[in-house]
Amino acid sequence: MAIVGYARVSTDEQDTAAQILELKAAGCTLIFEDKASGASKTRPELARALNKVGQGDTLLVVRIDRLARSLSHLMQIVEGLNHKGAHFRSLNDQFDTSSAQGSLMMQMLGAFAEFERRLIKERTLAGIAAAKARGAKPGNPKMITRDPGAILDLSMSHRDRHLAQLIDGRRAWLPTVERLRPHKTWRNTLLEVQNLKNLDRTFSYRSLIRSCQLLVKSGHARPDILLPTPRSVSKTTVVHKVGYYIKTHPKASLKSIAQWLDEIREPTPGGKGGWTPEAVRRIKIRGTQIGLIPSVNK
Repeated sequence: MAIVGYARVSTDEQDTAAQILELKAAGCTLIFEDKASGASKTRPELARALNKVGQGDTLLVVRIDRLARSLSHLMQIVEGLNHKGAHFRSLNDQFDTSSAQGSLMMQMLGAFAEFERRLIKERTLAGIAAAKARGAKPGNPKMITRDPGAILDLSMSHRDRHLAQLIDGRRAWLPTVERLRPHKTWRNTLLEVQNLKNLDRTFSYRSLIRSCQLLVKSGHARPDILLPTPRSVSKTTVVHKVGYYIKTHPKASLKSIAQWLDEIREPTPGGKGGWTPEAVRRIKIRGTQIGLIPSVNK
């Protein structure tokens, strides 16, 4: 159970030396440092610190304001740590989520965070209504005029936020992908991922592949999971399976064999979709040709 420290100073300040001394004195074995304002959304070292904290570990800061830019941001971070089975502690705020008192405080902060979100929403709507009454057009002028630079900045912001979420939650599903890929098809891998318990997100066929591509590119997943599944995978094996099924179910139809192959999650030759009677017919022909399945004429 490691204690991971995080220190931050604004760009106007000199260094994090004072914070680091306190964190080391509290037993931190690893410390991440950012130089950014509290309102900044771009804090790469914070992302690394959150990524490093695992089950049973503790994220430690000198003060809460060194970590979160708002109450809702604090709740988001702490909830992410809770999902991992990790804890959060602040030295000078006497805040520790591993204690009963800390759990109670988290519930209170959750209520305050919801109240804060509602206030912000109400103020935003009131501001928009007032602006419209004055004849103004609310919104980012550059986005309204479709400024290429503004669109690129927004796209990169969305991408960075999505990547941070993937990195933070990858332990719930990435080990399954790395266990199955590339020897199993993406379709079969998706089925295994969708059957995982306590998964805080849903994947489609395309979103799973895109998510893995992003994690590989950022260095958080093995590159070989993106390799194509060998075309020869399971061809002989599926012939044996179909041959065995026919021997034990002599009157089985092509449709019932296809349903059985789907039930045992046997990958299709193309790696996409489910088994069809036509695909089973081709497997039977192949099995007959190599002598594993009796000819239908016999």
